[in-house]
This record gives sequence, structure tokens and C-alpha cells, in this order.
Amino acid sequence: MSKLNYIRNLGAKAKKASQDLSILSEKKKNAVLKSFYLNIKKNSSKILKANEIDIISSKKKGLKDNLIDRSMLNKDRIESILNSIEEVISFKDPTNKVIAKWKRPNNLIINRVTMPIGVLGVIYEARPNVTSDVAILSFKSGNSAILRGGKEALKSNITISNLFRASLKKNNINQDCIQLVNNTNRKIVDLMLSKMSDYIDIIIPRGGKSLVKKVLELSKVPTIGHLEGLCHVYLDNQYNYNTAEKLIINSKLRRTSICGAAETLLIHKSVKKNDIYKILKKLKIQGCKIIGDKKIKKIFEESILAKENDWSTEYLDSKISVKVVNNLNEAIDHIKKYGTNHTECIISKNKKNIKDFERRVGSSIVMTNASTQFADGYEFGLGSEVGISTNKMHPRGPVGLEQLVTYKYVVNGKGQTRP
Repeated sequence: MSKLNYIRNLGAKAKKASQDLSILSEKKKNAVLKSFYLNIKKNSSKILKANEIDIISSKKKGLKDNLIDRSMLNKDRIESILNSIEEVISFKDPTNKVIAKWKRPNNLIINRVTMPIGVLGVIYEARPNVTSDVAILSFKSGNSAILRGGKEALKSNITISNLFRASLKKNNINQDCIQLVNNTNRKIVDLMLSKMSDYIDIIIPRGGKSLVKKVLELSKVPTIGHLEGLCHVYLDNQYNYNTAEKLIINSKLRRTSICGAAETLLIHKSVKKNDIYKILKKLKIQGCKIIGDKKIKKIFEESILAKENDWSTEYLDSKISVKVVNNLNEAIDHIKKYGTNHTECIISKNKKNIKDFERRVGSSIVMTNASTQFADGYEFGLGSEVGISTNKMHPRGPVGLEQLVTYKYVVNGKGQTRP
């Protein structure tokens, strides 16, 4: 079978499955999710063994450390997958809900009603937890999904997707609600983007800049996602030192390889030089490379002088660019010039400045006195996410259950005709 016929065959099956799924009751959906929960729990050692094979293979191939870190599963990450499943089970079915209703002068009743999108095409690198997240979220929201993960987590993805399909089979539901592309040939991605508009309704990319850029350039299907997560932390002139120190260190170093990691630190010129030095020294001691402007270089001699392209670089590593700004306006201007509409944070005790920052920064997530690392669907109480969207159109931010539905208008009449 040719690659085109292979992927189109998956598309036809996914379309049929989405029609079957659209009429499934919440009770039946939850029965599948409960089966999946038990399957993950019973087979956690099997998943970890498959993941170990993936990690050994990735190391042999010399893949980057941040990609290997994102691909790795352990007991805590399996526990996080289980928690996500439990939370999604607890959520109400987001489909077939009347979200608005009104009566017209001619007595027509207009209803705005939620419905599934249809077929999701999800292309991702590393992170085998995405296989579980997409499966549970797309299924509960009434969508079928075609998953194309990267070769660095192939064994893990196959194991997890097969456990979901086994849960569907046990409950006599079309297994093609979730299909994993087992062929890791990159041409499959090109075909998904350019030849599948008859089958796929939305493409969701999750991965590095080159993958997302490719998706945005080639896709003939609407996309949800973000190109880069160039996140900023702004330390205002009124601040609590202990709060500032822990938030900056956590935002940068908790996990450097995720899109919510801070990449640039902006500091008000009135912040005490000794406080700046102490924060940067603590970052440096923990293995973070400081790349600063001329003012930072004078305060912290161990820093490397920043170049223009540093302000627009998503490091995904233990590096941070640091700049002194004159005021809040300059900080916001810097974010608007170099930011990618992902996540920005202000650390401040000044309520007016906090409100100004909230109102004027247009990124999909704005944090006030909280770590940028909270930019995550699970942390937002969404159960999990299929990704973060920086689109200006719906949806924005973490894309969870409620964001995977669209709506239609249902109009109820009693024989009215239009004059």
C-alpha cells in the first residue's frame, strides 16, 4: 500500500469513527475512560519497559538532551497520566450543551449548541503522555483522532495507544476513534498536512520550532498551536525579594525543556543591584548561563554579553537572557516586540502596574506573581491538554476538553415563514 493510500485509509476510518462517536452517551464514554485508567495502571511496567527501549535508542542516535527528557516516562509521569484520566472522567461531557438561547420577535427560538469538531490530526515529538492526553480529551469531546508521534517515543506511543484501543474494544466501541500512525517516515506528515483536508478537520502540532513551522507552511487544514514559547518574567520596582527569587528560579529551571519555561528576565532599573546580583548568582550556581545586556554585565560580571538575536531565542535549556528596563512601558514594549504570545509574568506589589500588565499584554497566558511553569492544562484544572494555542482566534492558551468542541445553531420554529 502506498503512503498516500495508507494515510487516507486511516482518514476514512477516523471519519466513520467520529460519526459513531458523536452519538455516544457520556456514560459510555466514561466507561471507556475507566477501562483505560485500569489498563494504564495494570500495564505501567510494560509502558516503562517500552519507554526504556525508546530512551536507549534516542541516546544511541545522539538526540538532544531536552528531547530525551521530554520523551522520558517514570513512575511520577505515569501517575500524572492516571490523574489526568481521573480528572477528565469527572468532567461533564462538553458536547450537545446549549450555551446560549434567545427568542426573536417572530417567536423563533435560537439555540447555540456545542458539537464535536470531527477528526483531529495531532503531530507531535517526544512526550508519550500526549498519546494518552489526546486520546482521552478527543474521545470525551466526541472527536476521533489520528496521532503521529515521533520515532523517539514510538514504542511508548504504540503501547499507550493500544491500551486505549483495547479499552474501546472491551466496551464495543469503534477502535478507530484513536489511530496511531506507526510509520515514522516524514513524508507521512507532509501527506497528513497536504492531502487529508477531506478527512481531518483540525491539525494540532506539538513539538519543536521546525516541526510547527513545517505544519504552518504546509497545512491545508486549520491548525491549533504555537510556534515558540518565548516566555518573559518582568520584575517590577515594587517587589518582595524572596517571592521574586523563588519565582524567577522556578520559572527558568524547574524544567527548562518545556514551552512554559522563562527565556527572558526583564528587570526594572530601580531594583537593588545587590538583589539582581543575588538572583543571578543563584541561577548561575544551579547551572544556568546568564546572557545579559551591558547594565547586567556591570552588575554580574560572570554574564555573557547579549546579542540582538538572544532576545528572540527560545533556549529550551539552562540559559536566560536578562535586560534592565526603565519602566513597565519598556518591559511591555519588549514583550510585544520579541514575544510569541505564549506566557508572560509580572512580579510586583504594585496593584496598578499588575492591572496595566494584565490589560496591555496580549499573550494567551498572563501570570501575576506566579511561575510561568504553570502554563499547562493540567495545572489550569483542564484535566490535561492537547497543546497550548497562541492563535488569536479560538481556542487560546491550554487546549483542553471545553476547547475541543465547536458549535452550531439550532433554530426552533412553529411554522414561521420569512416575509
